[in-house]
Amino acid sequence: MVKCLVNNMQCSCDMNDGNFKVVAKNNKARFDYEILDKYEAGIVLTGSEVKSTRNNNISLDESFVGTMAGKPHLYLFNANITKYKEASYNNHEPRRPRILLLHQREKIKLIDAVQKKGLTIIPLTMYFNNNGKIKLSIALARGKNVVDKRNTLKERSWNINKQRILKTFGK
Repeated sequence: MVKCLVNNMQCSCDMNDGNFKVVAKNNKARFDYEILDKYEAGIVLTGSEVKSTRNNNISLDESFVGTMAGKPHLYLFNANITKYKEASYNNHEPRRPRILLLHQREKIKLIDAVQKKGLTIIPLTMYFNNNGKIKLSIALARGKNVVDKRNTLKERSWNINKQRILKTFGK
């Protein structure tokens, strides 16, 4: 479930619907960070990047969101979109910074949270919405320490064991 703030109204987009095709997930994000708030952002891509994304040739594992000095936009850094094989000589650079499209209010809120509270903006998932546009689910997050990560692992293993017990004895 992705909750985003659009024109001061909250909309929720369930990515498990048939309407969304999830292209990439940042699997370590929920383990390394405590998610505080989620947003939906558009992303500026070239034609060869879109075609490569349609083939699921993208990785968000080491990527992060930030700003460049003197620029008013938020950028997605270090996202690896592999080169499209059928593209001509003007293919894209795989790890170039990509502009994120957000409302001005959302940009200001995110940048203030990063500067004042020491939070981080991380990408969670990249997907195609029902209009065929590529969207990026980003989150305002706080880094977890070692103890929190251990608790996450304990909860995860307990949930797996609980499901196993319910499956065997629930019948």
